[in-house]
Amino acid sequence: MALNKDHDNICITEQEYLATEPASEVKREFIDGQVYAMAGAGYNHNCISGNIFGNFRSHLKGTPCTTFMADMKVRVGKNYVYPDVVVDCGNMAGDDYFSTAPLIIVEVLSRSTRRTDTTVKLLRYINLPSLQEYVLIESDFVSVQVLRKSNHWLSEYYFLGDTVTFGSIGLTLTVEEIYDRVNNADMNEFRQS
Repeated sequence: MALNKDHDNICITEQEYLATEPASEVKREFIDGQVYAMAGAGYNHNCISGNIFGNFRSHLKGTPCTTFMADMKVRVGKNYVYPDVVVDCGNMAGDDYFSTAPLIIVEVLSRSTRRTDTTVKLLRYINLPSLQEYVLIESDFVSVQVLRKSNHWLSEYYFLGDTVTFGSIGLTLTVEEIYDRVNNADMNEFRQS
């Protein structure tokens, strides 16, 4: 989801954020003492998030792992963010509002989120002890970037014709499955060939 540039960022304490977030009319992330209002996501963003969520959720049915989309916060130290898709395999009893042990985090990138997702959030996410894979998916063109703890967080890129294996949950998807119904130049050209 995009950070909403129309709202001023507000400085508050972590306790104030946690106390006010459940009643907030707008989803807000809390990063380094500042609150960022979240804007809505577009068609391609929602298609990609839905494709990942649907495939992960179906694959993990009957396991202790739960897949969340967009509305489950992840606690990263004293920061709280809303990934597009998160898989948590820990015991979340009592943690109704945030995941503390994500296994996979997926962010769908756009012009407004790319910088934060590839810098600020990346540095925080890869320091989570439970995290095994961080996935960055472009919405304006076809590119899937996967960073894996087992590969020292080095980036691996996948494009049309490739398959992506999410080793931490034992699932392989084609790039085409990830981009099903997406309307961008790469997918439109691919469908016509």
